[in-house]
Amino acid sequence: MLTVPTGAAQAIARFGEKIITCNPYAIKKLGVNKSDCFLKIEDYLILCAPYQFGFKSSLFIASLSVQEMAFFQKYVDSNVGLSISFLHKGSKTQEPIKFFIRCSLSSISPIKDRENTGIFKLEYKKTPDDLVIMFGNFLESQDRIKIQYEDYSKTSVKMTQEVSNTMGYNMFAQITESKKEPKRIQIFTINTKNIDHLEAAGCDRRAPGTSVTYQLFFKKYRITMTGVVRNCSELPNGIIRTFSDISFSPELVEILDDYWTVVNSKFLYKAT
Repeated sequence: MLTVPTGAAQAIARFGEKIITCNPYAIKKLGVNKSDCFLKIEDYLILCAPYQFGFKSSLFIASLSVQEMAFFQKYVDSNVGLSISFLHKGSKTQEPIKFFIRCSLSSISPIKDRENTGIFKLEYKKTPDDLVIMFGNFLESQDRIKIQYEDYSKTSVKMTQEVSNTMGYNMFAQITESKKEPKRIQIFTINTKNIDHLEAAGCDRRAPGTSVTYQLFFKKYRITMTGVVRNCSELPNGIIRTFSDISFSPELVEILDDYWTVVNSKFLYKAT
């Protein structure tokens, strides 16, 4: 009879070879307590931060001088301890979830272009089941977000005052080109793959293919995305209108998902 894996075993079966890049979004969603993450090497405690999570091994960064990095090389292939805690929203109490994990230190190396910063590769002796489930839940949520990313690209939302209030949009956004100062923009429409925005009369028109960076300020997230201008035109009143393709942003997908959930619930309420 076939046994269906559950819990930690199920997460390993689905995501065991996946890695989690510890960008600000992942750190916030996982609830990593950045002030309570230490590597214990004999009698030394090193404050560190997650760089990449895996189910069998992970990478952590720490501030180390060149001399310190050379000193700790002698502990490569030794047993070390990792202390890390998570402020998990799903827990019944407000107490952080703490782990002390026994590991083997595989390597210590400098990070390119980051002075006095070392990266530790840790191999877990045994990954705690609760941590496995936590990683699995995060990756499962990211799979859902990838589906929503496609779904919510099909309909653009016009950014009226009512929509802004529903989304928690702070009515502030900027666009930046390389080596230029940020400029304020007004979002006209948005979806998960495109943004259509307005700028004041007299602003320069951007050529199609221009690379830009957007910053959008919401109550839930401050979103940074790269973009590529598809077209740019001047309206009869002199206002500059720009349409761009934007990079994948899980934060934006979440915000649009929250928005459409509210809209659909209002529609269902009226229908009944």
